[in-house]
Amino acid sequence: MADEEFDLGDLKRRMQGALSVFKNELAGLRTGRASASLLDPIVVEAYGSTMPLNQVATVSVPESRMLSVQVWDRSMVHAVEKAIRESNLGLNPIIEGTLMRLPIPELNTARRKELAKIAHKYAEATRVSIRHVRRDGMDELKELEKEGLISEDSSRSYADKVQKLTDDTIAEADKMLVTKEAEIMQV
Repeated sequence: MADEEFDLGDLKRRMQGALSVFKNELAGLRTGRASASLLDPIVVEAYGSTMPLNQVATVSVPESRMLSVQVWDRSMVHAVEKAIRESNLGLNPIIEGTLMRLPIPELNTARRKELAKIAHKYAEATRVSIRHVRRDGMDELKELEKEGLISEDSSRSYADKVQKLTDDTIAEADKMLVTKEAEIMQV
């Protein structure tokens, strides 16, 4: 019987994809320190379409509590300012020509707890996504076994590997959450 029909690597790739989405979501959560990735989710109305901020400006971190946005096209300054103000990140740009300074305000305790809850929500969505990948893998194993393409023993062995992969990936997501939560709660 050909056991090559089941692709464990594909499941691993999909689970890692869920983790990378989670990592990007966590990067967008603001802590007390400035981070260029804080502005990654912002899109700007530019040249008749919407574009990510990093395609119309350069974002840098000159100080620990300040972001700097250098807009490339002078005519785009107000569109970038509007996008930043409407992003609900609580940032107020200070415009100096084509350069914008974004002071990062100190987080209060209530806002820190709110951000931690959002991080937990992202983590749970990631766990669900990983479990969906596991379910797809288990369904595929059952189908292959039913069609006689893999033996019952091979199916069980693969099922154990899929479960271990799932457990390891969820543990990695939980570790990322704990790290981010500590970063958010740090005063």
